[in-house]
Amino acid sequence: MKLSQYFLPTLKENPIDATVVSHQLMVRAGMIRQTASGIYTWLPLGLKVLRKVERIIKEEMDKSGALEVLMPTIQPAELWQESGRYDAYGKEMLRIKDRHDRDILYGPTHEEVITDIFRKNVTSYKDLPKNLYQIHWKFRDEIRPRFGLMRGREFLMKDSYSFDIDEISAKKTYNLMYETYFKIFRRMGLKPMAVRADTGAIGGDLSHEFHILADTGESAIFYDKKFDELKNFDVAEMQSLYAMADEMHVAEKCPIPESQLNSRRGIEVGHIFNFGTKYSKSMNASVMGSGSSNPEGSSERVSGAMEVSNKIYPNMGSYGIGVSRVVAAAIEANHDMNGIVWPREIAPFQIALINVRSGDELCDKVCEEIYQKLSAQGVEVIYDDTKASLGQKFATADLIGIPTQIIVGPKSAAAGMVEVKDRKSGEKKEVGIAEILTRKDI
Repeated sequence: MKLSQYFLPTLKENPIDATVVSHQLMVRAGMIRQTASGIYTWLPLGLKVLRKVERIIKEEMDKSGALEVLMPTIQPAELWQESGRYDAYGKEMLRIKDRHDRDILYGPTHEEVITDIFRKNVTSYKDLPKNLYQIHWKFRDEIRPRFGLMRGREFLMKDSYSFDIDEISAKKTYNLMYETYFKIFRRMGLKPMAVRADTGAIGGDLSHEFHILADTGESAIFYDKKFDELKNFDVAEMQSLYAMADEMHVAEKCPIPESQLNSRRGIEVGHIFNFGTKYSKSMNASVMGSGSSNPEGSSERVSGAMEVSNKIYPNMGSYGIGVSRVVAAAIEANHDMNGIVWPREIAPFQIALINVRSGDELCDKVCEEIYQKLSAQGVEVIYDDTKASLGQKFATADLIGIPTQIIVGPKSAAAGMVEVKDRKSGEKKEVGIAEILTRKDI
């Protein structure tokens, strides 16, 4: 993409209302613009990052065996009244009346809708387990939206919902999602940490929050130093180690000595729950067993699956990732005084190509050749072909955080060379033009 043809409204100064780094940089880098309080429009650069985050989540969820669906944002109040959450949820839920004076709402989450879909379409224990997910916009009417995307009112979320025959099967699904979440965040080039959590309004008795470790994180994370020493991914071992956010960490009751405790800052980006039969029972979402009192044909009760005669109420789980919040968290964890420093995996472009002297015949020719050849190889290049000053070009490239900068000037081009700068380390090196044209990983 040529910058002269792109839509990138950057700012030199921080917006007055932006108090956290991610909000400041997302506005300055031309990624988002506020439409209303806590509601943002995603501009081309920001949307490219958001779509990359989405793609990684989708690929890992698909690999786990979860199936993608798409549910409506507007939900009937009756479903929430049936589950008992309509009045309990509070003013964060946006309640509306349609022209027929029926109560509807803008969904803050989808447990009720998915349970309704399940009970109307799944009738036998043989159809379990099921894990259904979506990536969709949600709305929660925060009383004081702030910190940009960190605490907005409208946000993009991946939410998935599992249905299992009993507690044992449900725990397997829970652990699979626990492992999948680590894979997702690590693929994004981020550092995740899972901590024990309160289940809140969702309900249930087993829950973990996933935080991205960042010096500017909103929460203090206390965890066993053994986490930093783990070489293999073992779910049971990881869940057995102490890890709590500050609101649940009580120093006097911590089961490990202070010398064994590490403390970091973190930003919550995901939350997983197992809530048993809370929704399946309250909404009468049941399946039929095998004709005896459990699917194995014995007279024993299925572990954790509430039964009435041959009726089995599935054990459910819910698994969320704040997709738009991940973008902000990634910036909080990866920035410097000059701007964003994107992990390569979710960067909007891989290469920032800077023409030091636009209009110079040789510089223009070399830049165009590099741009065309790398683009043809599938390398995402943002080519600054504008007439802006050299200082402005360098400042823009640093601000938007593209991992690699290729700088083409008249002297180096005449010598068959270009300068390559690594955005993260700041290291620069001279590389031959011919070598640039044949390499994807520069």
